[in-house]
Amino acid sequence: MTSGRTLSGISRRGLLKGGGGAVFAAGSLASLKLFNVPDAKQNPMDCMATDLSNSQKKLVVSNWPAYIDPIKKSTSTLQVFEQQTGISVSYTDDISDNSEFFAKVRNQLGACQPIGRDIMILTDWMAGRVINLGWIQPLDPKQIPNVRENLIPALQNRAWDPTLKYHAPWQSGLTGIAYNAKETGKVSSMEELLTRSDLKGRITLLSEMRDTMGFMLKVVGAKPEKFTKDEWTKAIARLQEAVSAGQVRAFTGNEYIQDLTAGNIVACEAWSGDVIQARYDNPNIKFVYPTEGLSLWADNMLVPNQASHTLNAEKWMNYYYEPEVAAKLAAWVNYICPVQGAQKEMEKIDKSLVDNPLIFPTEDDLKDAFSFMALDEEQNTEYERDWSNVIGG
Repeated sequence: MTSGRTLSGISRRGLLKGGGGAVFAAGSLASLKLFNVPDAKQNPMDCMATDLSNSQKKLVVSNWPAYIDPIKKSTSTLQVFEQQTGISVSYTDDISDNSEFFAKVRNQLGACQPIGRDIMILTDWMAGRVINLGWIQPLDPKQIPNVRENLIPALQNRAWDPTLKYHAPWQSGLTGIAYNAKETGKVSSMEELLTRSDLKGRITLLSEMRDTMGFMLKVVGAKPEKFTKDEWTKAIARLQEAVSAGQVRAFTGNEYIQDLTAGNIVACEAWSGDVIQARYDNPNIKFVYPTEGLSLWADNMLVPNQASHTLNAEKWMNYYYEPEVAAKLAAWVNYICPVQGAQKEMEKIDKSLVDNPLIFPTEDDLKDAFSFMALDEEQNTEYERDWSNVIGG
């Protein structure tokens, strides 16, 4: 089979508020307002709806665009799930930005009201935030044994939910460096991106704060998993220095891939799944693990408060952690598969992907991977403001 999506499709990670991407992110200051008002914490045990799963074979799922194999095919993972369980799935791809989706549901969740969804899929930092706010229902470990048994070690013990009480990763990915080998020599580190004179004005960094600032913290010798206010100040100042010097052409979503392929830029901070897709059309595009390490992230399945089909949601999660199902999904979306055993199953689907380290990285590949520290509401407000001041020009 032909693996993955084409570049004409919209990638999960690249949908940027305000479009464009050839200028500094204009939407950043507008999105800052999302972090200025404290949100109402809830006790999820006090915000439980009656579970209607036994009488209503329904499930409502919100996900990112182009983040599942084609659902209209009778052999798709979604339709096979429906056939096996008798559960009818209402699947929407209405999440295009973590902050924008948060703004869409915050009033209802903050007031312990239903949002009409049984599963929503959010990136680590936002998943941690809504869990901390008490807006997510706990999962029954007995209903998701596949998740417990098959989750890859690299995604276990996340600081914001170490026991998998509230989340199950959907797909994962790496943030590293991509460059166009036809246009420049190898770029090995974030430090090089920020300082090499031959790259001046010809690089882009990512518009998601935690992706870029995780590396900036590494550049100044701090640990993104646990850093101080002083270390943050040094890291944001280091970024400001590079921006003021004209080193950075833009902060973008995944439209950097088109610019990289066209030669408008020669190197950039990049997401692994995008690079796999780009290489189908342009083998000159390379992805490297920066010497500072790799940023490892995941998008996570969560059951919001007042969801009325929790058991059906758990069946969905458990199904997608069957190795053969996970392999079929990974062959299409081309991000890191979070399910142990899927690599072996991939041999039956697409042998060209079996040894792809951007889908099935080894433990050694991930030994230097890091994640970003969970922020409290006060830190969110302050750090997003600092970030917006830099990338807003």
